[in-house]
Amino acid sequence: MTGWLASITDIGEARQALAAGADIIDAKNPHAGALGALPLDTVHAIVDAVGGRTPVSATIGDFPAMAPQAVFHAVSMMAISGVDFVKIGLFPAPALHDCLAALAPLCSRYRLVAVLFADRHPDLGLLGRLAGYGFAGVMLDTLDKSAGGLLRHQPVAQLERFVAQARELNLISGLAGSLRAEDIPVLAPLDPDYLGFRGALCHGHARTRTLDAGAMLAISQALGKARRTPEQKTLWTQPVDQCE
Repeated sequence: MTGWLASITDIGEARQALAAGADIIDAKNPHAGALGALPLDTVHAIVDAVGGRTPVSATIGDFPAMAPQAVFHAVSMMAISGVDFVKIGLFPAPALHDCLAALAPLCSRYRLVAVLFADRHPDLGLLGRLAGYGFAGVMLDTLDKSAGGLLRHQPVAQLERFVAQARELNLISGLAGSLRAEDIPVLAPLDPDYLGFRGALCHGHARTRTLDAGAMLAISQALGKARRTPEQKTLWTQPVDQCE
Protein backbone atom coordinates (compact mmCIF):
# COMPACT_ATOMS: atom_id res chain seq x y z
CA MET A 1 0.00 0.00 0.00
CA THR A 2 1.42 3.37 -1.00
CA GLY A 3 1.38 5.97 1.75
CA TRP A 4 2.03 9.69 1.58
CA LEU A 5 4.76 11.68 3.25
CA ALA A 6 4.21 15.29 4.29
CA SER A 7 7.28 17.47 4.71
CA ILE A 8 6.69 19.88 7.57
CA THR A 9 8.66 22.63 9.29
CA ASP A 10 7.37 22.82 12.86
CA ILE A 11 5.01 21.37 15.47
CA GLY A 12 2.00 23.25 14.10
CA GLU A 13 2.49 21.85 10.61
CA ALA A 14 3.12 18.37 12.03
CA ARG A 15 -0.26 18.48 13.74
CA GLN A 16 -1.94 19.73 10.55
CA ALA A 17 -0.41 16.91 8.52
CA LEU A 18 -1.44 14.33 11.11
CA ALA A 19 -5.01 15.61 11.02
CA ALA A 20 -4.97 15.35 7.23
CA GLY A 21 -3.97 11.68 7.43
CA ALA A 22 -0.31 11.81 6.42
CA ASP A 23 1.36 8.42 6.76
CA ILE A 24 4.84 9.83 7.42
CA ILE A 25 5.76 13.17 8.97
CA ASP A 26 8.98 14.48 7.43
CA ALA A 27 10.90 17.23 9.23
CA LYS A 28 12.56 19.47 6.65
CA ASN A 29 13.56 23.10 6.12
CA PRO A 30 12.44 24.06 2.58
CA HIS A 31 14.29 27.38 2.88
CA ALA A 32 17.66 25.59 3.10
CA GLY A 33 17.91 23.47 -0.03
CA ALA A 34 16.40 20.24 -1.30
CA LEU A 35 17.09 18.45 1.96
CA GLY A 36 17.42 21.38 4.32
CA ALA A 37 17.71 20.36 7.96
CA LEU A 38 15.71 21.77 10.84
CA PRO A 39 17.36 22.53 14.19
CA LEU A 40 17.69 19.41 16.34
CA ASP A 41 15.53 20.83 19.13
CA THR A 42 12.76 21.54 16.61
CA VAL A 43 12.94 17.97 15.31
CA HIS A 44 12.84 16.59 18.83
CA ALA A 45 9.78 18.72 19.59
CA ILE A 46 8.09 17.42 16.41
CA VAL A 47 8.79 13.83 17.46
CA ASP A 48 7.24 14.53 20.86
CA ALA A 49 4.20 16.19 19.28
CA VAL A 50 3.59 13.28 16.91
CA GLY A 51 3.86 10.94 19.86
CA GLY A 52 4.34 7.75 17.87
CA ARG A 53 1.05 8.06 16.00
CA THR A 54 2.89 7.76 12.70
CA PRO A 55 6.56 7.48 11.68
CA VAL A 56 8.70 10.62 11.62
CA SER A 57 11.62 11.17 9.26
CA ALA A 58 14.12 14.02 9.12
CA THR A 59 16.71 15.24 6.65
CA ILE A 60 20.29 16.10 7.63
CA GLY A 61 20.85 18.94 5.16
CA ASP A 62 22.73 19.05 1.86
CA PHE A 63 26.34 17.78 1.89
CA PRO A 64 27.54 18.08 -1.76
CA ALA A 65 31.11 16.99 -0.90
CA MET A 66 29.85 13.90 0.95
CA ALA A 67 32.66 14.27 3.51
CA PRO A 68 32.40 11.04 5.55
CA GLN A 69 33.03 12.55 8.99
CA ALA A 70 30.66 15.47 8.46
CA VAL A 71 27.83 13.27 7.18
CA PHE A 72 28.40 10.66 9.90
CA HIS A 73 28.17 13.36 12.56
CA ALA A 74 25.03 14.90 11.07
CA VAL A 75 23.30 11.51 10.84
CA SER A 76 24.30 10.59 14.40
CA MET A 77 22.98 13.84 15.81
CA MET A 78 19.70 13.69 13.90
CA ALA A 79 19.15 10.05 14.84
CA ILE A 80 19.27 10.75 18.57
CA SER A 81 16.42 13.25 18.18
CA GLY A 82 14.14 10.22 18.19
CA VAL A 83 13.06 10.15 14.53
CA ASP A 84 12.16 6.83 12.93
CA PHE A 85 14.11 7.53 9.74
CA VAL A 86 17.10 9.72 8.86
CA LYS A 87 17.30 10.82 5.21
CA ILE A 88 20.67 11.41 3.55
CA GLY A 89 21.09 12.95 0.11
CA LEU A 90 23.64 11.14 -2.08
CA PHE A 91 25.57 13.61 -4.20
CA PRO A 92 27.86 12.34 -7.01
CA ALA A 93 31.06 13.32 -5.20
CA PRO A 94 34.41 11.47 -5.20
CA ALA A 95 33.93 10.70 -1.49
CA LEU A 96 30.46 9.14 -1.93
CA HIS A 97 31.47 5.51 -1.57
CA ASP A 98 33.74 6.24 1.40
CA CYS A 99 30.85 8.11 2.97
CA LEU A 100 28.47 5.17 2.53
CA ALA A 101 31.00 2.80 4.06
CA ALA A 102 31.44 5.17 7.02
CA LEU A 103 27.67 5.17 7.59
CA ALA A 104 27.39 1.37 7.59
CA PRO A 105 27.91 0.99 11.38
CA LEU A 106 24.97 3.33 11.99
CA CYS A 107 22.66 1.16 9.88
CA SER A 108 22.50 -1.47 12.63
CA ARG A 109 21.25 1.15 15.10
CA TYR A 110 19.10 3.50 13.05
CA ARG A 111 16.91 3.37 9.96
CA LEU A 112 18.75 5.32 7.28
CA VAL A 113 17.15 6.30 3.96
CA ALA A 114 19.35 7.31 1.04
CA VAL A 115 18.02 9.96 -1.33
CA LEU A 116 19.10 9.90 -4.98
CA PHE A 117 18.42 12.92 -7.17
CA ALA A 118 16.37 12.19 -10.28
CA ASP A 119 17.58 15.36 -12.00
CA ARG A 120 21.27 14.54 -11.50
CA HIS A 121 21.65 11.25 -13.40
CA PRO A 122 21.13 8.96 -10.39
CA ASP A 123 23.18 5.77 -10.25
CA LEU A 124 20.61 3.05 -9.57
CA GLY A 125 23.49 0.62 -9.29
CA LEU A 126 23.95 2.01 -5.78
CA LEU A 127 20.82 0.22 -4.51
CA GLY A 128 22.59 -3.10 -4.08
CA ARG A 129 25.40 -1.47 -2.13
CA LEU A 130 22.93 0.40 0.08
CA ALA A 131 21.14 -2.85 0.88
CA GLY A 132 24.45 -4.52 1.63
CA TYR A 133 25.40 -1.78 4.09
CA GLY A 134 22.05 -2.15 5.83
CA PHE A 135 20.21 0.99 4.74
CA ALA A 136 16.50 0.81 5.46
CA GLY A 137 15.32 2.57 2.32
CA VAL A 138 15.99 4.61 -0.77
CA MET A 139 14.08 7.33 -2.54
CA LEU A 140 14.21 9.41 -5.69
CA ASP A 141 13.74 13.16 -5.28
CA THR A 142 14.75 16.24 -7.23
CA LEU A 143 17.53 18.62 -6.28
CA ASP A 144 16.51 21.67 -8.29
CA LYS A 145 12.92 22.43 -7.29
CA SER A 146 12.63 25.08 -9.99
CA ALA A 147 13.31 22.66 -12.85
CA GLY A 148 10.09 20.68 -12.83
CA GLY A 149 8.85 17.62 -11.04
CA LEU A 150 10.01 14.03 -10.90
CA LEU A 151 8.21 12.92 -14.06
CA ARG A 152 9.99 15.59 -16.07
CA HIS A 153 13.33 13.99 -15.25
CA GLN A 154 12.62 10.27 -15.16
CA PRO A 155 10.36 8.17 -17.42
CA VAL A 156 7.73 6.02 -15.77
CA ALA A 157 9.47 2.84 -16.91
CA GLN A 158 12.65 3.88 -15.08
CA LEU A 159 10.71 4.70 -11.93
CA GLU A 160 9.01 1.33 -12.11
CA ARG A 161 12.41 -0.39 -12.32
CA PHE A 162 13.63 1.63 -9.35
CA VAL A 163 10.67 0.60 -7.19
CA ALA A 164 10.92 -3.04 -8.26
CA GLN A 165 14.66 -3.19 -7.56
CA ALA A 166 14.19 -1.64 -4.14
CA ARG A 167 11.49 -4.18 -3.34
CA GLU A 168 13.72 -7.07 -4.40
CA LEU A 169 16.42 -5.76 -2.04
CA ASN A 170 13.93 -5.31 0.82
CA LEU A 171 14.48 -1.56 0.79
CA ILE A 172 11.71 0.94 1.49
CA SER A 173 11.06 2.92 -1.69
CA GLY A 174 9.91 6.51 -1.97
CA LEU A 175 9.22 8.86 -4.87
CA ALA A 176 9.19 12.63 -4.46
CA GLY A 177 10.19 15.80 -6.26
CA SER A 178 7.64 18.58 -6.72
CA LEU A 179 4.84 16.03 -7.02
CA ARG A 180 1.26 17.18 -7.56
CA ALA A 181 -2.10 15.46 -7.10
CA GLU A 182 -2.26 14.75 -10.82
CA ASP A 183 0.94 12.67 -10.55
CA ILE A 184 -0.66 10.21 -8.13
CA PRO A 185 -2.63 8.15 -10.70
CA VAL A 186 0.64 7.71 -12.63
CA LEU A 187 2.95 6.92 -9.71
CA ALA A 188 0.79 5.03 -7.21
CA PRO A 189 0.31 2.02 -9.54
CA LEU A 190 4.10 1.56 -9.46
CA ASP A 191 3.54 0.59 -5.80
CA PRO A 192 6.26 2.60 -4.03
CA ASP A 193 6.03 2.51 -0.25
CA TYR A 194 5.34 6.24 -0.19
CA LEU A 195 5.01 9.37 -2.27
CA GLY A 196 6.50 12.54 -0.79
CA PHE A 197 4.95 16.00 -0.94
CA ARG A 198 5.74 19.54 0.17
CA GLY A 199 4.83 22.15 -2.42
CA ALA A 200 1.55 20.45 -3.32
CA LEU A 201 0.49 20.74 0.32
CA CYS A 202 1.15 24.47 0.62
CA HIS A 203 -0.74 27.65 -0.21
CA GLY A 204 -0.22 28.41 -3.90
CA HIS A 205 1.78 25.20 -4.30
CA ALA A 206 4.84 27.10 -3.03
CA ARG A 207 7.04 24.85 -0.88
CA THR A 208 8.28 27.74 1.27
CA ARG A 209 4.74 28.83 2.25
CA THR A 210 2.58 27.33 4.98
CA LEU A 211 0.44 24.22 4.67
CA ASP A 212 -3.05 24.47 3.24
CA ALA A 213 -5.79 22.19 4.60
CA GLY A 214 -7.59 22.00 1.26
CA ALA A 215 -4.43 21.06 -0.60
CA MET A 216 -3.63 18.31 1.88
CA LEU A 217 -7.16 16.96 1.60
CA ALA A 218 -6.81 16.80 -2.18
CA ILE A 219 -3.60 14.75 -1.88
CA SER A 220 -5.11 12.45 0.74
CA GLN A 221 -8.23 11.83 -1.34
CA ALA A 222 -6.32 11.27 -4.57
CA LEU A 223 -4.02 8.76 -2.95
CA GLY A 224 -6.92 7.06 -1.21
CA LYS A 225 -8.50 6.39 -4.60
CA ALA A 226 -5.25 5.04 -6.01
CA ARG A 227 -4.19 2.85 -3.12
CA ARG A 228 -4.03 -0.86 -3.53
CA THR A 229 -5.47 -3.42 -1.09
CA PRO A 230 -4.48 -2.93 2.58
CA GLU A 231 -3.34 -6.54 2.86
CA GLN A 232 -0.10 -5.70 1.05
CA LYS A 233 3.03 -5.35 3.16
CA THR A 234 4.34 -1.86 3.79
CA LEU A 235 8.00 -1.82 4.83
CA TRP A 236 7.98 1.60 6.48
CA THR A 237 5.48 0.41 9.13
CA GLN A 238 7.51 -2.66 10.12
CA PRO A 239 9.63 -2.69 13.31
CA VAL A 240 13.33 -1.95 12.89
CA ASP A 241 14.42 -5.58 13.29
CA GLN A 242 12.28 -6.59 10.31
CA CYS A 243 13.84 -3.97 8.05
CA GLU A 244 17.52 -4.63 8.68
